[in-house]
Order: sequence, then C-alpha cells, then structure tokens
Amino acid sequence: MGRIVFILGGARSGKSSWAEKLALELEGEGRSVVYLATCESRPDDREMVDRIARHRERRPSSWRTVEAPFTAVEELERAGADTVVLLDCLGLWVSNMLHAQEEQEDNGVTDFILARVDELLAAARRSRCALIVVSNETGCGLVPTSRLGRLFRDTLGWANQAVAREADEAWLLVAGLPQRLK
Repeated sequence: MGRIVFILGGARSGKSSWAEKLALELEGEGRSVVYLATCESRPDDREMVDRIARHRERRPSSWRTVEAPFTAVEELERAGADTVVLLDCLGLWVSNMLHAQEEQEDNGVTDFILARVDELLAAARRSRCALIVVSNETGCGLVPTSRLGRLFRDTLGWANQAVAREADEAWLLVAGLPQRLK
C-alpha cells in the first residue's frame, strides 16, 4: 500500500539526508528507489553543480535518478506499488514552475502550481508507491523584498500545506533532529 511522507526543514537542516535514510530503509524491504531530482543543473552555476555532485555521491548506486524539474507528476504516474519515489525537493519544483509561468498574473501562477501539486498527490495515491517529499520551510524568515520572492514564499507555503494535509506522516527537521508533526 502506498503512503506519503512529507519532510520539511530549513536550509542545511538535514532534511535530504533524513529522507534518503528513510528511502534506504524502505529499499531494504525489497522496493526499488527512484530519486526525482527537481533541480536543473546549470554548468554556469558552479556552487549548484558541486551541491548536485555531493547529493549524487551519497546516494546508493542501486537508486535510479530522474531529473524532473517539471515532470514529477508524469514520473510518479510510471511508479508501481513496489517503488519508493523520493522527490527532492518541492521548493525547487515550485520555483521552476514559477519561473516558467512568470508572465502570468500572480493568482494564475499560484493556482496553476497548486493544481500541479494536487496532481502530484493524486498520482502518488493512484500508483500506490511510497512517496517521500522533501521541502523547504521558507515561512519562518523575513518577508522577501521582491514581488517574486513573496510569491514564491506564499506559493510554497500553500503547496507545503497541501502536501502536509495529504501526507500519512509529516516531519520537521531542525538542526538534524527530526520532529514528528503528524
């Protein structure tokens, strides 16, 4: 039976490592793991290239990595009940869609993104896979000074709420310590 696990935290909170540990445990139960990487690798961004390399190095070679900056829903539709899908991370997926739809009105962009989040959750339930969603908690900081920054923070906050509502488990990582929310 499928389940959705939501892992939320700030920058460098340990959320990705903790999600990977959970996926490894589920792999030990005989499931295959698909890692949905939502970050687009850009050769001109050396820091991001290095960050992606560090993430790849710590993942087991048995895991299949799929770069899905926009196609997370479609990838989930291919997953079976014996699959663990680790989506890392929701914040980058939202950011990618936000930038792709930047010319639309703010409400239209938010509605589009939240509809995609609903599609993601529905695809996970239909596939009966175990879905682990990693996301950023961006609502605890200062109010962003730019319109786009505020739109991102607000849209991700609503997306996080949607995933948390549907999740069977929700966790908050703070300083590497997991706190169960649900």
